[in-house]
Amino acid sequence: MTKFFKAGAVAALTGALASAGIQSAQAQSTFQCEPGETYIMNVMVSAHPYWVPVYQGFKQAAEAMGCETVFSGTPDYDITKQIASFEQDLVKKPAGILLHPMQSDPFIEPINRAIESGVEVVTFAADSPNSNRTAYITSDNVAEAKFAAEEIVKQVGDSGEYAVLENPGQSNHDLRVTAFIDYMAENYPNMELVGRQATNQDSNAAYRATASILQANPELDAMWIPEAGSAEGAVAAVLEANSDVLIMHADITPTTLEHIRAGNIHMALNPNQGIQGFVGFLATFLAAHSDMFDPFNDYKVSGYNPMQIPFVDNGFAVITKDNADSFDLNVYMEGRDPN
Repeated sequence: MTKFFKAGAVAALTGALASAGIQSAQAQSTFQCEPGETYIMNVMVSAHPYWVPVYQGFKQAAEAMGCETVFSGTPDYDITKQIASFEQDLVKKPAGILLHPMQSDPFIEPINRAIESGVEVVTFAADSPNSNRTAYITSDNVAEAKFAAEEIVKQVGDSGEYAVLENPGQSNHDLRVTAFIDYMAENYPNMELVGRQATNQDSNAAYRATASILQANPELDAMWIPEAGSAEGAVAAVLEANSDVLIMHADITPTTLEHIRAGNIHMALNPNQGIQGFVGFLATFLAAHSDMFDPFNDYKVSGYNPMQIPFVDNGFAVITKDNADSFDLNVYMEGRDPN
């Protein structure tokens, strides 16, 4: 597996844990939860397989520290319903919530209100940067876009046609698309963007959009897709049209994994989900226990939580036919508690 991982922030975080634990038995004991202390992970489209390894990493960190966890969210792709589920989580008085906000701005007020009530909030995979969340854990979406652009040019050449599908309003998906288009325009001006359609993680919408793009652009060389749900529909349309179009996408589902194994999808760029969940829990725990240390800054007079971590890069993996077996979710979950 090829790994792209900026280890500095995570190393500093875990190093702080290790050094604090070594210094004294008393310091070590602070990295434990009180009986019943609970942390929640809240997402949208809760049945999506992406969340499974993230929550497993979240649980593994919590179990090592004697903490309780709950998986929460909404099964729908609906910002109103996700906010409602988040507010229901607050009623349970958890110590903290690791949140994947479907959209950034609608979550500003709920996040700020949660923190004011004593529930710390960390975001992951998508962000609400104008809120008071204490940390953001994600892969580097700009690096993903650059890698995808370079790989496409490597495979099809630096003169041709490409298309993108997108999911407007979700910060990480927006960045994966806009950074990709900007990088192509700046570095490969002979690569022409001939199709750009919003499919909003809907495989049926992606099938229809891709079929339309192919009909209008029979010389299409490649497609970049910021998530796996739309990639499922896109590859179905490409296969049906018997077109020679290179497909790359971010994230992974069991369906797109099978298409990678079959050679129908060139490759996927997948955030390191387990690390995302594990480090996400650590950041949420530290936000809830910021009184365990006294940093050299002005937090006492300014009145903010000193455990501010603007960005932790959990890295991403490149999934190809050669290493696809390592990303089989069924194999990963064998013997694990899914709850």
